[in-house]
Amino acid sequence: MFARATCLLVAVLTLVPPGIAAAGTTKHSGVVSADPANTTPHVLDGIVNAIALVGGTVVVGGSFGEVREAGSAGVARVLPRANLFAYDLATGRILPGFAPRLDRPVQALAAGVRGTVYAGGRFTRTGGARTRGLALLRLSDGSPVSRFGAQVRGGTVTGLARIGRHLYAGGDFTHVGPVARTALARIDAVTGEADPSFTIEPGAPRGGRTRVHAISLSHGRLAVGGDFTTLGGLPRAQLGLIAVAPPAVTAPDAPSPGLLASPAEVAPWRTDAYRGRCRADFPGYVRGLDFAPDGSYLAVVTTGGPGGRDRMCDTAARFETRAPSETGAVRPTWVNHTGGDSLYAVAATGAAVYVGGHQRWLNNPDGRDSAGPGAVARPGIGAIHPRTGRALAWNPTRDRGIGIKAFLAHPGGLLVGSDTTRLGHEYHARVGMFPLPITPDS
Repeated sequence: MFARATCLLVAVLTLVPPGIAAAGTTKHSGVVSADPANTTPHVLDGIVNAIALVGGTVVVGGSFGEVREAGSAGVARVLPRANLFAYDLATGRILPGFAPRLDRPVQALAAGVRGTVYAGGRFTRTGGARTRGLALLRLSDGSPVSRFGAQVRGGTVTGLARIGRHLYAGGDFTHVGPVARTALARIDAVTGEADPSFTIEPGAPRGGRTRVHAISLSHGRLAVGGDFTTLGGLPRAQLGLIAVAPPAVTAPDAPSPGLLASPAEVAPWRTDAYRGRCRADFPGYVRGLDFAPDGSYLAVVTTGGPGGRDRMCDTAARFETRAPSETGAVRPTWVNHTGGDSLYAVAATGAAVYVGGHQRWLNNPDGRDSAGPGAVARPGIGAIHPRTGRALAWNPTRDRGIGIKAFLAHPGGLLVGSDTTRLGHEYHARVGMFPLPITPDS
C-alpha cells in the first residue's frame, strides 16, 4: 500500500499543476495599473525577500515578525509570523492556520503541489522540526512534509524553481545532505535528495565565495546568475544557461532514481557583457533575472555602482535566448542604466519588463549618482518597453529603502515585495499588488 501511494504522489508531481504562477510563465496583455490593490496585507517590520502563488494563496517570505490585514490599524489584529505567512489573493485574508516558526529568514519560495510550498533560506528549524536550509510546508497548518528530507548545509538557499519532480536550488551552499553541491543543485521534489545526475556547478568566483543570486526556468532552460566566471567548467561570466530536460514520465513502478535521471548540459549560449568589473565591493553584480513568458528573451538586472554607459553596472538588459552565431556569443539587445542605483528584481510579462531596486532614475546612461541627459524619474520601481528598452510612462513610485526584492506576475497583476511602506502613493507595508486593468473583453 505504501509503494502504491508513493507512485501516485510521484505521478502527481510529474505534472505541472494548474493555478500556480511561477516566474517567467505569466503573459500579460498590457501594463498593470499604477494604483495598487487595497486588499493586500501589511508586513510591519523587516523585509520581504520572496513571493510564491499556490492556487489562490499568496505565500510571502523574508525577515519579519508581525503582519496584519488591510484596513484600519485599530480594527485589524496584529499577528505574529516568523519570516513566513500566507494570504488569500482575492480577499487579502491572512491564513490563520499557516504560521510556521522558522528560526531564520526565508530567501526563496517555490510553489509545490496539493497545497504545499517550498521555502529556502538559512534557517535550521521549522517549529520543532529540523529543516536545514530547505523545507516543504503544508499551507493547511504550516507543518513540514516529513518525507521531504533535504538538509542544505554550508550556506544559504537564495533561489528556487520547480518543474515536476525537479526542484532547482541556487545559493552559496556547499552540500545537499551528504552530497557536495556548490551553489547549485537539482533536488528530488518528493524526497529532498540531491539528483546524482545533475553535477553542473558554477565556479571561479571573483569574490571569496561562489554564489548564485538568481535562477529562472523556462522552456527547458535554466538561467543562472551570480558570482562565478565558469559554469560546468566553461567560461560564463556571471550569467549562463543550462539546457535541462523535464522529468521523464515513467511507469508507475519505476524506481525513484529513474525519475530523476535527466540530461542537463551547459548551453552554448554565452555573453561577455558581465566580464567587466564594477565597484570592488560588488565582485558579482548580477542580481535578478526572468525569462519572457515565451522564453524568447531573458531580462537581467544588476547592482554595482555607477559605471557609465560602457559597463553593465546598475542596469537592466534584454538578451535573446537563441544564440545567433556558431560560437553562441550574445550581446544585449538593449541596456537601460539607472545611473548609479541598484536593481534587485525583474519581471518580464511580454507587455513590460518591470524592474525594482532603490533606483531614482531610468534612461540614465550618463548619470553618476545624478540625472544625466534624458533621465526619467522612476523612484524604486519602473517598467521598460520590452522591444525598445526605454522606460514606459508607468510610474507609480515607492519609498526606495533597500529596494524591491521580489516580483511575481500572475494572471491578475503583479505582486511586489520590499522593505518600505509607501507604494503608489499609498500605505502598503512591504507587500503590494498592481492589478491588470479590467477591459470590456476581460
